Amino acid sequence: MSLRLDRVLLDQIAGQWTLLVLGALCDNEGRARFNAIKRAVPGISQKTLTHCLRQLERNGLVERRVLTESPLGVEYSFTKLGDTLETPVSALYEWTGRYSSAVRAAQTRYDAKIATKTGSSVRGREVQKR
Repeated sequence: MSLRLDRVLLDQIAGQWTLLVLGALCDNEGRARFNAIKRAVPGISQKTLTHCLRQLERNGLVERRVLTESPLGVEYSFTKLGDTLETPVSALYEWTGRYSSAVRAAQTRYDAKIATKTGSSVRGREVQKR
């Protein structure tokens, strides 16, 4: 049971948008307004960002604070527990920046190899027959 629960938490932290939201908070010293996070994560919808932040809040990683001074808004910040994620999230971002071109080259080689074997053209996850 514990392993399954750990897997659920890992899936939540490393989810499609969650890691990008955590990175946006890291880039802003662990504290940012909702709209600043939204601007920092291109393509995320308001609904998805809200869901992601609520999940992080439920997990005790961020806290939400309503700002009543002008301009009004909502700010999210890391909790003490959330602060512990800064090092691994930053390391993952650094690794991605350093090795993304090598990964793209490997993808291109793999796609070419598969296309040669199957007589198909591979684009991302789609396979189109010629």
